[in-house]
Amino acid sequence: MKRSIAVVGTGRMGSALARALLAKGHRVTVWNRTKEKAEPLALLGANIAPSALEAVSAAEIIIVNVSDYAATAAILHDADVTSVLRGKLVVELTSGTPHGAREAAEWWAGHGASYLDGAIMATPDFIGTDAGTILVSGQGQAFRDNEEVFRALGGNVQHVGQDPGRANALDSALLALMWGELFGALNAIAVCQAEEIDLGELGRQWTATAPVVEGLVSDLIKRTDAGRFASDDETLSSISAHYGAFQHLVELMDARGIDRSIVGGYDAIFQRAIAAGQLQGDFAALSQFLGKAT
Repeated sequence: MKRSIAVVGTGRMGSALARALLAKGHRVTVWNRTKEKAEPLALLGANIAPSALEAVSAAEIIIVNVSDYAATAAILHDADVTSVLRGKLVVELTSGTPHGAREAAEWWAGHGASYLDGAIMATPDFIGTDAGTILVSGQGQAFRDNEEVFRALGGNVQHVGQDPGRANALDSALLALMWGELFGALNAIAVCQAEEIDLGELGRQWTATAPVVEGLVSDLIKRTDAGRFASDDETLSSISAHYGAFQHLVELMDARGIDRSIVGGYDAIFQRAIAAGQLQGDFAALSQFLGKAT
């Protein structure tokens, strides 16, 4: 028996979620503040609810994808809505923080609903595909009982822990990795433009060196997890080697008048480690100087 599901919020991502569920034969009710955004889904078999209350009332599972947790509260933390929540499962797929997810879990539990919090690690075109990745945390039994629903949303939907905040924490960590590469690319573009290097050449060289960078990142994570901060026979790169090359980058940027906002943060972390006597340590030793803001 297919589940009855309400999708609250039908922007680009919410609509993609609803389409994926409909494609697998689920009974889907949708609601959006702007009804016009939901109307294309009616052509695919979705029922458009005239109100959030009616959407929630019609469903066993409520999937929420709006702008933030405050928007969720404004829509669903309503006396009439909460009166029909008992026994239902709420799946919050709105971007948020770990503490926000924990507070939400407590609120929903207080109103008789089960709760799962998720982070969508994909653009809308990946939803419903084998490569679609969504991290889900919270009540493991609720995930297992409805795994067919989650599989409809993507082939790589994972339950990552009982703590409702775990998915959002991993989301922030993975975004930090992504932004590290993107802001690094901006810095690289600025250097190439200043040195009159064609950006197509930068792209070709990045493709060639990307596997090396990925290997360094994997090694950094593994060594930090193991607490192996001293240089040893398996060290791929020491702080000393990196800092020497870093000085060349800074010298080039200063000579060309390139903004140092991005590399300024790197320099501060290098300096903390060096002041603590870690110059000859493995690059992973830098992880000891980023855990707490100073």
